[in-house]
Amino acid sequence: MATHNDLGRHGEQLAKTHLLALGYEILDENWTYGKAEVDLIAYKDKTIIFVEVKTRSGNGFGEPEDFVDNRKQKLLANAADEYIYLVNHQGDARFDIISILFKGQQQHSLKHIEDAFWPSSSI
Repeated sequence: MATHNDLGRHGEQLAKTHLLALGYEILDENWTYGKAEVDLIAYKDKTIIFVEVKTRSGNGFGEPEDFVDNRKQKLLANAADEYIYLVNHQGDARFDIISILFKGQQQHSLKHIEDAFWPSSSI
């Protein structure tokens, strides 16, 4: 991985591949609203899933999922509200985190945390 952005893009591609293998439909990638960017928006079993992908090359400062703080959760919740409104979704919604930790150039672990958080100011 040459740069931080390359690592993030690679992680998002791994997350997308993971979701597709589990039967999720990908509705959008890198969808923005205001200051928020939702990495992946997926759909499965009448549920829209807003996915935050966190990719790191080490865990010296904590696990990748630890970096989805309250501020980020609120931004994602606001974006989710807007997305649900725009597509007129009448079903359930949830927030997942996909945490990817690289161990060298090609070796990695992937952790999919379903229903990872539910911001109090959301949906």
